[in-house]
Amino acid sequence: MAEQLQQDMQCEGLLECIHGLKQLDKDCFRVLVESEDPLTIDEVAEQVDRERSTAYRSIQRLLQSGFIQKEQVNYDQGGYYHVYYPTDPSQIANDMQRMLNDWYAKMGQLIQEFEDKYEGVEDGTPTVENTRA
Repeated sequence: MAEQLQQDMQCEGLLECIHGLKQLDKDCFRVLVESEDPLTIDEVAEQVDRERSTAYRSIQRLLQSGFIQKEQVNYDQGGYYHVYYPTDPSQIANDMQRMLNDWYAKMGQLIQEFEDKYEGVEDGTPTVENTRA
C-alpha cells in the first residue's frame, strides 16, 4: 500500500487498485466508453485484438465490478444476443467512494485494535491482552 500511495496514479489506476482489474479489462472498458453504441463481445474482442473467450472473461470481470451493463437484444425470428455498455460514471464513482469509506473505517478499526493490544508493551506495563495466559 505504501508503494501505491507514492506512485503517480491516474484515475484509471482506480480500476486496478480498488477492483483488481487487469490491463485488458481497462482496455475493454475504454473501448466501450469510446463507442457510441453498445457492443457485442465479438466487437470488443476485435477492437482489443484478443480472442473472443479472452474478451468474454474480461467483460465478465467488468460486469461483476459494476463498470458495465449488459442488455439482451432479441431477433424478430427468435433468438437473442447481448450487448454491453458502460455504467454511468457518477454511479461508478459513488460505488468506489462507498467502498473506500468502508475500507477506511475497517482500517481505522484495525489500527485501534493494534493500539489497544500493544499499548504499554514498550515500557513493560502489561495490558489486558498481555496478561492473559
